[in-house]
Amino acid sequence: MTFLRVLRGSVWSEIRRAQGLRRPYSVHPQETHQAADRFFTAFLIYGASVSRVLILSAVCFFYICTGIASSFSSSFGIALDIDGVVLRGSTPIDGSSQALRRLYASDGTTHFEVSFLFLTNGEGGTPESKRASELSRLLEVDISPLQVVQGHSPFKGLVSRFENDLIVAIGKGEPAEVMSEYGFKKVLSMDEYVSYFGDIDPLSQYKTWEVKQISKSITNSKPPDSVPRYNAHRSRVQAAFIVSDPVDWGRDIQVLCDILGSGGLPGEENGAQPSLFFAADDLEYPAAFCRERLGMGAFRLALECIFNRISRNPLQYTSFGKPNPFVFKNAEAILKQLRSRICSNFQNENAFTTLYMIGDNPSVDIIGTEKAGRPWFSILTRTGLFRGEGNHSQFPADLVVDTVEEAIDYILRREGACGAGVKWRM
Repeated sequence: MTFLRVLRGSVWSEIRRAQGLRRPYSVHPQETHQAADRFFTAFLIYGASVSRVLILSAVCFFYICTGIASSFSSSFGIALDIDGVVLRGSTPIDGSSQALRRLYASDGTTHFEVSFLFLTNGEGGTPESKRASELSRLLEVDISPLQVVQGHSPFKGLVSRFENDLIVAIGKGEPAEVMSEYGFKKVLSMDEYVSYFGDIDPLSQYKTWEVKQISKSITNSKPPDSVPRYNAHRSRVQAAFIVSDPVDWGRDIQVLCDILGSGGLPGEENGAQPSLFFAADDLEYPAAFCRERLGMGAFRLALECIFNRISRNPLQYTSFGKPNPFVFKNAEAILKQLRSRICSNFQNENAFTTLYMIGDNPSVDIIGTEKAGRPWFSILTRTGLFRGEGNHSQFPADLVVDTVEEAIDYILRREGACGAGVKWRM
């Protein structure tokens, strides 16, 4: 019996060592001890032949590791920035595709086994379904629309407030289509809104590019003769949404000043300012060019400076996107939904032990993680905005790594990966 107790303790110690766990199991240890006890009971019943011991040991080890693996993948989640972390422009950053494959099942491309999503302020102007397809193609893994949380994704929560009101959507891409898909029923892009006022843009004659007057979402869903034409000369704009980075800054600032300073109807006397929402507030962002480009936060500063100089009242606005704590709370809720797809026995209300944010912008990703508080853990990469040798002095991260590949490797080691799908780098 002394021999059996020693053997039992040795097997348990080896399991702990093989797992490499650096913090408590998410499965209660008693469950694993019980599995080991079943093995030793069988050992006594069937005898101590070497072959039987080896077979039962293998079965026991598989049982234990499988239980831990399913629970390990449900104890934490990962949020990744896109620009400067996994992509630079439309080009995958070295090692990003391989890193993401380690979060999937044995085929490495479908059926993710770790709850993760993309949490980005950049790009925008594209419905989440289209962005997911694009990311799947570029990164060569299967990304679902639920795994794409863009700066303008929280606009969905404002549908009940402005569902039947006239709103203007501003930015590159297809901002009106995005808002229409969210459920807003009276949406005009800035291009279309400007077309109602012949002289509102005094520089239009010098612009040679063409604009789309009616969003695809409207023209594709209804016959041409039934496309609603809102009387912009009489209907007041109730809200303006900066969905993505504006293309024509001069025109958009001018027209927004007209809308916001007139109570929603350009040319009218001053009225209450319509609501104004920004999808993000990044001053700069990494792109294909060797230096950072001005982002939506720069546009907001320009608009605010001009509006405050020509208006009686200061500009009122709401910015979403990181580092807003609401964005991280929303991401946690979505990660719980994704976890339920992996582990059906876990309820959405069960809290995560750790949520990892992998980003490249200290003033957005890292400070946002800090504001969100536990269980968020920040990881800063050196492939985007941040290129420092040590940690950021003003907004230090919990961990600094060179690449997203190193970040994923650290997470899996820290969480003690074992079992199918999650691949260790030894």
